[in-house]
Amino acid sequence: MALKNQFSSFDFECGTDEAGRGCLAGPVTAAAVVLPPTFKNTILNDSKQLSEKKRMLLKPIIETEAIAFSVQHIFENEIDDINILNASIKAMHASIAQLRVIPNYIVVDGNKFKPYESIPYTTIIKGDCKFINIAAASILAKTYRDIYMEKIHEEFPMYNWKQNKGYPTKEHRAAIKKYGITKYHRKSFRLLPEQYRLDL
Repeated sequence: MALKNQFSSFDFECGTDEAGRGCLAGPVTAAAVVLPPTFKNTILNDSKQLSEKKRMLLKPIIETEAIAFSVQHIFENEIDDINILNASIKAMHASIAQLRVIPNYIVVDGNKFKPYESIPYTTIIKGDCKFINIAAASILAKTYRDIYMEKIHEEFPMYNWKQNKGYPTKEHRAAIKKYGITKYHRKSFRLLPEQYRLDL
């Protein structure tokens, strides 16, 4: 099914989405994207439906053709301070704030958001499978976060973040049991062994 270009009839509708919400390590990353109303791409879909190769292929296309885009990380200490939902929304707000045009409508993937300035918005469950601007944001959020996780993998290769990107895979959890946690781990997450958690 082809994705729709826009939800509203506004000139500068911004799609926003985040990546890394369910991870044990690394930032939550959000992107905001304003695409031209005529933008078309046959490969572009929700980033979770695409291979890594296709996402990396789409990244420069989105960056080149977008009217505006921005990507922002919120790091683990802040996630622990304000919780992952608030951190995800804060990352989306930060990415919208950095756009070089002020959007006049915002469409958000999922069902949770807080008003940004006085810009009207709509939350759309599975929005990244329905609207091309949210799908583009999901791809930028995912690719930028993956690149960051590959970079910090070099510092702590035993967790294999270049492969699991900080998600709670069996291998990642086994490495935490064996080596403990790093400065990049989120200490408020329940999947961490009890001795490392902040909430006890």
